Amino acid sequence: MTVTTGPAAVRTGDTAEVLAQLLEYLAPVPPRLSMPPKAFTDPGLYELERERIFHRSWVLVGHADQFASPGDYTALDIAGEAVLVARGRDGALHATSPVCRHRLMPLVAAGQGNAKDLTCPYHLWRYEVDGRLIAATHMRGNPDFDPASCRLPGFAVEEWHGFVYVNLDPGARPLAPELSVVEKEMANYRLDDMVQVTSWTEEWHCNWKVAVENGHENYHAIGFHPETVKPLMTGGIDMQVHYDSPVVSRLLSPAGNPVPPTVLPLTEDEQKVLYSFRVFPCGSVATFGETIAWLSLVPAALDRTVVRGGTLMPRQIVEQAGPENLRGPLEEFTARVNTEDRTGLEAVQRGVGSRYARRGHLSPKEPGVLAFYRSLAEGLRD
Repeated sequence: MTVTTGPAAVRTGDTAEVLAQLLEYLAPVPPRLSMPPKAFTDPGLYELERERIFHRSWVLVGHADQFASPGDYTALDIAGEAVLVARGRDGALHATSPVCRHRLMPLVAAGQGNAKDLTCPYHLWRYEVDGRLIAATHMRGNPDFDPASCRLPGFAVEEWHGFVYVNLDPGARPLAPELSVVEKEMANYRLDDMVQVTSWTEEWHCNWKVAVENGHENYHAIGFHPETVKPLMTGGIDMQVHYDSPVVSRLLSPAGNPVPPTVLPLTEDEQKVLYSFRVFPCGSVATFGETIAWLSLVPAALDRTVVRGGTLMPRQIVEQAGPENLRGPLEEFTARVNTEDRTGLEAVQRGVGSRYARRGHLSPKEPGVLAFYRSLAEGLRD
């Protein structure tokens, strides 16, 4: 059953208790316990997350290849807020609120497309994809209406080596400085010359944190992915975590028996590591040899998460092999892994609702989970 929440959701005593427990992760020696079960089911906490985290944070929404031409756009929701990201005629990316300024009609449906401009289906007002009003039908008789001052509200948008992030706070601090260490360490992956081969969007029936904490450890591969991911983890499931800031963490896993690169100038040390980084709250980028995968887990409701992702490969490899030859195997593998995660995490969501659910002790194999909890607590701190 879907739980409906809204801005008027009452913050109960449960919310205050859960929040206090989460803030304990900021202690010098944090509790090595999983989150309280109510953190995944409490409507009041979800409203705090929307206000204090998703309305202020950089959210990974896609890759530049999805916005290759002027007019290319992606329309999505970020924790209940409609967002349109589009490539303008000026070549820049723009993020706007795609709701008509006349009578509040959504201008586009969720999904991807290409549009010369945005036409409201209600009264045919038209806007540039950067938010400027082009035309407003039958408005000349209203002396109070100023077309020049009418435009769609804008959000902050940043493209970092092909990855596109949006922040609902138009005055947000830039993301790039937060990624300075990652940029240096990933130089040999030549991110600017990567091509997106596959992409996907799914909806999972679980709280966003259930999905995100799962992506902060390799431990679950032995249970969820015994025939898909686990055989690839020849170096084991240990993880080394570098907590750069409440915004960025780097997660390194041993590669075991790496396949030598054919195009990228990866050093021997780089070949021995499966390198990944997280941008809080919900975006991750991970390397698997010369393949890179990105993933974004954005809440659609308290118990629903929209999962977006894609796989990238060096342009030279894609051009030599042909994208059509690479796409099939990648899509098949991704679909299997996603199904395994989705099935397992939706079961976890049912579990957290049990009246007998309690916090569990974390394994030494889960340092990334603890790093996520710390970032969550920082984000929720008023």
